[in-house]
Amino acid sequence: MFSIEAKSCEGTLQQAGFRITRPRKAILEVLSQTGGALKPEEIQDRAAPLCPGIGLVTVYRTLTLLADLGCIRRVHQDDHCHGYARADYAHGHHVVCRTCRQVVEFHGSEDIGAVIGQVSRQTGFRIDDHLLELMGICPDCQTQDSAVEDRNGG
Repeated sequence: MFSIEAKSCEGTLQQAGFRITRPRKAILEVLSQTGGALKPEEIQDRAAPLCPGIGLVTVYRTLTLLADLGCIRRVHQDDHCHGYARADYAHGHHVVCRTCRQVVEFHGSEDIGAVIGQVSRQTGFRIDDHLLELMGICPDCQTQDSAVEDRNGG
C-alpha cells in the first residue's frame, strides 16, 4: 500500500497559488485514507463529516485541480466511470483490482518510453502524455477466490 501525504499536496496547492480551503483539506484527507479509487460521489459522502455542506461541484472542481497538479490520478473502472486515487510518483501508473477496487501505484519504466517512441514513429503523432492502467485481481481477492473454490470442490 502507498500513502499520500495530505500536507505535501497542500504545499503543492500553495506553491501553485491556490488556497487551502476547508473542502480541499477534507478531500485530501479522504484520499489520504483510501487504498482504492473513489468516485466523486463517494468522496463527497466521506468528506461531508469533515466539511458539512460540501457540494458535488466543489468535489469535481477540486479533483480536477488536484489531478492537474499531479497529487491524484484518474482511474478508469469497469463500469466505464472513473474514480480518483492517490499519486505518489511524479510519473506513476496504477494496477487496479477488478474485485475490491484496490489501487496500487507503480513507477513508470523506461520500457514504456520505448513503446511510446515506437508508436510515435509508426503513427506520426507527437505524443505528449499517456495513461497506463493495468487491471487484475489482487493477492487478497485471489486468496478468497481460491478458498471459495476449495470449499466448493473446484
